[in-house]
Amino acid sequence: MRVIVVGGGVVGTMHAWQAVERGHEVVQIEREAEARGASLRNFGQIWVSGRAGGEELDTALRARELWERIGAEVPGLGFRANGSLTPVRTARELAVAEAALARPDAAARGYKLLTAAEAREINPALRGGFEAALWCERDAAVEPRTAQLHLREALRTRAAGRYTFLAGREVREVAGLGGGLGAGPGPGPGVGPGPGAGPGPGPAAVRDDHGDVHRADAVVLATGAWLSGLVRELVPDLPVRRVRLQMMQTDPLGEPLTTSVADADSFRYYPAYKSPALDTLNAEQAQAPIAAEHKMQLLMVQRRDGGLTIGDTHEYEHPFAFDTLEDPYEHVAAVAESFLGRPLPRIRHRWAGVYAQCADTTRVVHRQQVADGVWLVTGPGGRGMTCSPAIAETTANELGW
Repeated sequence: MRVIVVGGGVVGTMHAWQAVERGHEVVQIEREAEARGASLRNFGQIWVSGRAGGEELDTALRARELWERIGAEVPGLGFRANGSLTPVRTARELAVAEAALARPDAAARGYKLLTAAEAREINPALRGGFEAALWCERDAAVEPRTAQLHLREALRTRAAGRYTFLAGREVREVAGLGGGLGAGPGPGPGVGPGPGAGPGPGPAAVRDDHGDVHRADAVVLATGAWLSGLVRELVPDLPVRRVRLQMMQTDPLGEPLTTSVADADSFRYYPAYKSPALDTLNAEQAQAPIAAEHKMQLLMVQRRDGGLTIGDTHEYEHPFAFDTLEDPYEHVAAVAESFLGRPLPRIRHRWAGVYAQCADTTRVVHRQQVADGVWLVTGPGGRGMTCSPAIAETTANELGW
């Protein structure tokens, strides 16, 4: 088969990986010089701990297995099975952690409740005050800013000429079998000699903004948070929304942060922690006003260079602001420092990112056939980095690759 993947982010790249692994030829098209969206602007966490039971957890666990396998083949991903700790400070927070331990899938997640001393044995950098910590052994991490680069380089090496990456090309039109663009007998208008332009007709085709038509047996549109333009034309009522977040990164910490770290506000955000104990926490222990206003939680993970990625906020109402706000940064920095028991290193990067999330947040991803041979895969929400290998595997299985 010949497969076209539109989108250079992690979801698109994992679809390219699946197709190449199964022996197919792949052309991956990205409108920027490199992917610049949510696939880079995230924690790089393979986050199993907070996932809803059922399909979402199954997808995350399968993705965790695939990430580890791919990480062994592509060391540049920086895969590490670091696990996560969620320190708790009050009896209400502890009750939520204990309720999580009672879940029937707790063992699959690697949950364990640790004393503060036990948590510090695992992560000595946590010198601040807390009473206990929820440990999730199955959580892991990769390097988000460079993952796609290393995956693509591995694809070029292993695919023996079957993988082409075309940057700086925006797809303007798609067509299925018999749908124009020269997909029928003979070349269609605009078919140029550029790289990726197919030698003969295929069931599906895309036209890019260079005027080249690329033909294939299957097209996957993994366009992330780009939901306007072509995507809106194909699916005017797409049940996917955009979510904005703020994050930051520090200079090197100067010591290992051996696990990812979350705070008890993450209990309020992730579906795995829903329980009567959480209802009590929400009713009797209010979030800090700035955290409630910006729908915040602390997530913190160390990069390979020693710096810390810290966040985050959630904004759902459009239009999004073009600037970032300082109050949320100050709040999340203070929470991080309270667990570390020391000041953070200098903040060297601040950024905002936007990801696509299914309007029905219980759905792992929106996967829809939009034309003969053409599928749209989008809306994984904050699960994109975690679940992308398994999302791509499911696409490949369903499409019979």
